[in-house]
Amino acid sequence: MFTHVGYFFVAIVIACSMATPTMHASEAKTEVNKQLIQASFDRWRTDTGGPFELLAADATWTITGQSLAVKRYASRDEFLDAVIKPFNARLTKPPVPTIRGLHSEGDTVIVLFDGEATALDGKPYRNTYAWFMQLQDGKIVNVTAFFDSITFDEFWRRVPPRTK
Repeated sequence: MFTHVGYFFVAIVIACSMATPTMHASEAKTEVNKQLIQASFDRWRTDTGGPFELLAADATWTITGQSLAVKRYASRDEFLDAVIKPFNARLTKPPVPTIRGLHSEGDTVIVLFDGEATALDGKPYRNTYAWFMQLQDGKIVNVTAFFDSITFDEFWRRVPPRTK
């Protein structure tokens, strides 16, 4: 099974095969980053991985806006423990993402996507997200995330997380 490093090298091979003689190294790196994020979302859709596996241990994740989760999280574990684990514990299974747009420039990849799942109370959870992800050496090191805070907060308050 590939690790994030394995996917990084596969993405490099893909980007190099797509490179033209006039493509600069920075353009190839931009393409590699975009392919890494696309592949991680593809794995997320099939419940075989996802973008969180690309987070560096010291990655920062900033949720903007006015939601209950707004904060700058200083590490991968802080973010996963405070947001992702309790979020998923309110669902029957993790959300399925559908990418609307994927854009990259330099070391930044922007993904606009819809997430959909069923909450433990049987009601649907649907939200639209925009994540601005900065990558370094195949790892996500910084994220700024936008989403509909009203939808998120209503879900967060309505559905208590499942306890083990």
